Amino acid sequence: MSDRIIIKAGREKSLRRRHPWIFSGAIAKVQGKPNLGATVDVYTESGEWLAVAAYSPHSQIRARVWSFTPGRHINREFFADRIIAAQRLREAEVCPHTNAYRVVAGESDGLPGITIDRYDNILVCQLLSAGAAYWEETIYDVLEELFPGSFIYERSDVDVRSKEGLKKVQGPRRGTMHVEPVTIHENGVQLTVDVMTGHKTGYYLDQRDARHKIQQYAKGKTVLNCFSYTGGFGIYAALAGAHRVVNVDISESALDLARHNESLNPIRPGVIEYLQADVFEQLRTFVEEGETFDVIVLDPPKFVDSKASLNRACRGYKDINRLAASLLNPDGILMTFSCSGLLSSELFQKVVADGCLDAKVDLKIIDRTQQAPDHPVHVHYPEGWYLKGLVLKR
Repeated sequence: MSDRIIIKAGREKSLRRRHPWIFSGAIAKVQGKPNLGATVDVYTESGEWLAVAAYSPHSQIRARVWSFTPGRHINREFFADRIIAAQRLREAEVCPHTNAYRVVAGESDGLPGITIDRYDNILVCQLLSAGAAYWEETIYDVLEELFPGSFIYERSDVDVRSKEGLKKVQGPRRGTMHVEPVTIHENGVQLTVDVMTGHKTGYYLDQRDARHKIQQYAKGKTVLNCFSYTGGFGIYAALAGAHRVVNVDISESALDLARHNESLNPIRPGVIEYLQADVFEQLRTFVEEGETFDVIVLDPPKFVDSKASLNRACRGYKDINRLAASLLNPDGILMTFSCSGLLSSELFQKVVADGCLDAKVDLKIIDRTQQAPDHPVHVHYPEGWYLKGLVLKR
């Protein structure tokens, strides 16, 4: 008999709705001795088969479903089928505009815990679940076959791996790559990505559409790009004809790469300025100095790591939005974002509104943004939708 987990009576409802997570509290018992990441069948207490999943004995998410299809074997063919389907979706939606996109978005592509980003001929993988790590060699073999000539690099260097009983790992897995960062293009813009030391897998591919959107507001304007990282929003704004762009980031190395990105694009010298500073402190300095801007971008890193940190994160979001609203010229545009999945869009809007209230500035929402289409959200997995943005006008 195969290893299996038995779901408590009444706790199988989410599985019947095809949600891929099984929490420890929903499990009545485990039959057999499945290893970390091993494949298990999932049954009700009455003996009805529900799914096939990857077992994770150390995590509160005790199992992640690979498939709800009876008889579906988890093997090389399974991973090839899922990755091919994911790539076909991107070919239709994204590939005509860029050579850098998310190939696999975890649960939303039926591959829990697996993220694969493509930067030209480089594939960067994050394997964040026990099941993903269990099948890592198979995954790399499939990628090597489906994307011949690509260099495959792993960036599973994030804290969440510890919750799965896994160590952080990073390094080359297949192929040969030059040491230099790779240059990508999106919407006609050239950008350099450092896949080895950059944030996430190297770049924020999910903000591609929002970066493009800033161009409709930037011509002839002064633009403040906060948490600028390697300068994406600022490059787009300058190419659209912004009069002045100020990139602010705490990382000097990120700003150095932003300067390099500027050199790759036809931008008039002197348009972009670079400030190495803590954004919270710099915004206060701008307020004290009476500085103002026509367009302000707030694209901070994730403030919410857990439900326990939600209140503290809301205070942070409120503070930066209050300060930004104070710096906005009449008829100005504020583009403000949150990539914290635990922060709902409703709460984010409330926090922004509270910040505007404290700043005594009235803003109107004229548009909303979300993650680019290569970061799809499966209809049965709402947690896949995490990035939300508001475009507000004074």
